[in-house]
Amino acid sequence: MRITRFYCPELNTENELFTLPDAAHRHAVQVLRLKQGDVLRLFDGRGLEVEASLEHVSKRESSVRLGERLEVSNESPLDITLLQGISRGERMDYALQKAVELGVNKVIPVVTERCNVQLSGGRSDKRLAHWQGVMVSACEQSGRSVLPELTQIQSLEDVLSNNKVICQLVLDPLADTGFMSLEKHKDIALLIGPEGGLSEQEIEQAKGAGFQAVRFGPRILRTETATVAALAVVQTMWGDLG
Repeated sequence: MRITRFYCPELNTENELFTLPDAAHRHAVQVLRLKQGDVLRLFDGRGLEVEASLEHVSKRESSVRLGERLEVSNESPLDITLLQGISRGERMDYALQKAVELGVNKVIPVVTERCNVQLSGGRSDKRLAHWQGVMVSACEQSGRSVLPELTQIQSLEDVLSNNKVICQLVLDPLADTGFMSLEKHKDIALLIGPEGGLSEQEIEQAKGAGFQAVRFGPRILRTETATVAALAVVQTMWGDLG
């Protein structure tokens, strides 16, 4: 039977009993209807994961008895930074969800020329909180004990000037180079445009900053498909999917 996992950033194993954070309590008790004695797993997003059982359950809070510390070793050997052009609604959610499942270590949401998402007036903070929730859920589902870093929203100019990774890739449907001709690298930065893609000027900007333009063959992919496909390719070639 599959055991449900919960993200608990304040997880502390010094004491036997641990009070679940509000979000984990609501999910466990109000959504999943778990009861006293049910077994679950808790992880702190930094590599610590423990098995636990519900000790006390009430309407407003619940606590668990902590058990065995688990050794989880499913992180990718690649260190991947995803520079994701911001798209609307479910497309952005899907890209981030699958990026977590495919082993990304860091996500930088990037404002580009064709970004159609309103981010002024406090909307950026709400978007970041929502995306963080999407990534937490993906971490819980996929079995990862390390939650990828989600940075503040950045402009393309800032991303290009601050990125220091040696292998820097930008998806470009007009590029001459494909993934199979690239040299193997452990640290990768992958820049993917939003709906409508990156403009020609933005691709040239990226290339001028040291990014290698790569393409996926004859078909144009949606932004969320491109993210999944590119990550799957590099993980298959150089990571742990092959």
